[in-house]
Amino acid sequence: MAVRQALGRGLQLGRALLLRFTAKPGPAYGWGRPERPGPAAGWGRGERPGPAAGPGTEPCRLGLGLPGRYRFFRQSVAGLAERLQRQFVVRARGGAGPRGRAVFLAFGLGLGLIEEKQAEGRRAASACEEIQAVFTQKNKLLPDPLDTRRWQGFRLEEYLIGQSIGKGCSAAVYEAAMPVLPRNLEEAESLGQLLPGKGPEILPRGEEALAPRAPAFPLAIKMMWNISAGSSSEAIFSAMSQELVPASRVAVAGEYGAATPGRPKGGPKQLAPHPNIIRVLRAFTSSVPLLPGALVDYPDVLPPCLHPAGLGHGRTLFLVMKNYPCTLRQYLRGNTPSPRLATVMTLQLLEAVDHLVQQGVAHRDLKSDNILVELDADGCPWLVITDFGCCLADERVGLQLPFTSWYVDRGGNGCLMAPERPSARVAANVLHLSLWGEHTLALKNLKPDEMIGWLLQQSAATLLANRLTENCVETKMKMLFLANLEYEALSQAALLLDSWRAAPRQLL
Repeated sequence: MAVRQALGRGLQLGRALLLRFTAKPGPAYGWGRPERPGPAAGWGRGERPGPAAGPGTEPCRLGLGLPGRYRFFRQSVAGLAERLQRQFVVRARGGAGPRGRAVFLAFGLGLGLIEEKQAEGRRAASACEEIQAVFTQKNKLLPDPLDTRRWQGFRLEEYLIGQSIGKGCSAAVYEAAMPVLPRNLEEAESLGQLLPGKGPEILPRGEEALAPRAPAFPLAIKMMWNISAGSSSEAIFSAMSQELVPASRVAVAGEYGAATPGRPKGGPKQLAPHPNIIRVLRAFTSSVPLLPGALVDYPDVLPPCLHPAGLGHGRTLFLVMKNYPCTLRQYLRGNTPSPRLATVMTLQLLEAVDHLVQQGVAHRDLKSDNILVELDADGCPWLVITDFGCCLADERVGLQLPFTSWYVDRGGNGCLMAPERPSARVAANVLHLSLWGEHTLALKNLKPDEMIGWLLQQSAATLLANRLTENCVETKMKMLFLANLEYEALSQAALLLDSWRAAPRQLL
């Protein structure tokens, strides 16, 4: 866009100078030297002359692009400027027509402006890279609840399982906790804690308040329903490998029941951590237990040993994650976000989707039931994308899914497939700028140096706010914005936002 504007400005200056030099009437041609009548001169020596301009010919249009012989110089502005300068001297000496001189003058002026714009762009891009490097280091994730138990939590028997949180089409989720293991039996009896035995400890409904020192449930356990994956750990991990895309390295490095298959070779990608994407803390296989509500909520997927009419296998995959208070659907049932709060919430999802795109992952089932919510100290919701069971994360094809005909299933949830919008990164930057840069974008003819000055101010203010406040949603979003700062994407967002704001004024 900057190149187009620069060339347009050069063309305007060229036309103005052309009118100035050709305003006098007379039969003279050229710049003080008569020109031979006949066909117009070509672009260079030895070229085939073109037809003369006349009443029956269409005049040459300016700004439609460079001739074929100059395409090689598109990547080298300096080389193109030098070539045009030589051609301009030759044409001036040989006597070029007014239109030809205007073309070269316009290109010369435009290229001078391009070089100036490129220098400004390089300075701005360099500043953005420096800011990005600072906030990439500062933008660290909070430690997970099992960090201090690196080699624990790979057996179902180690967890205290509470009530059901919810269920979907392929799994059930329960609240869970890992009790602090006492050093000896006497300490356990004095504390009144439950020691893990041969099966998971399950608190009956209504007895949470009666249990001595009943722990909170900071964790959630997702039990997959195994209908056709077989009963071996290797087969289960292979069939349900998409669930492991957001898993940490520690999650797949411990014991998996009776086997330790690790991450399957040639399987899905391992997603880098992001604050708006769920993190699987532990993944293991175990025998299917009879959990609270199982016979009522999902009797058909239980193994026959637990329910005679069940169709499930006796072993399945368990995923341990952080427990969040509610889903986005549940949050919206009781809350109506303001326009600004809705923008902050949408911005979080765009940041997460941009991270997925950069990692070569498509979620393909993004909906309010698969978005978890927790609130900060000010009541602002923090959103986290979960449930990667339908995701596309193949190392071999990336996001280029082979799709040769309409008879081939794309996979994912077709009802939730988004149209082609701007990219998630540009869309996120549009919201960032609309939230934090309202006054800066209101300036007319905003220059890159002014934009960088605003970014530096935001960087200093964000670093200070991060030290003074803890887990503030807006501060964390600013840190994400600055950690993903790219000048080109930021410029596109600024142009989009400016054009959208100008559209209503044009309609009026």
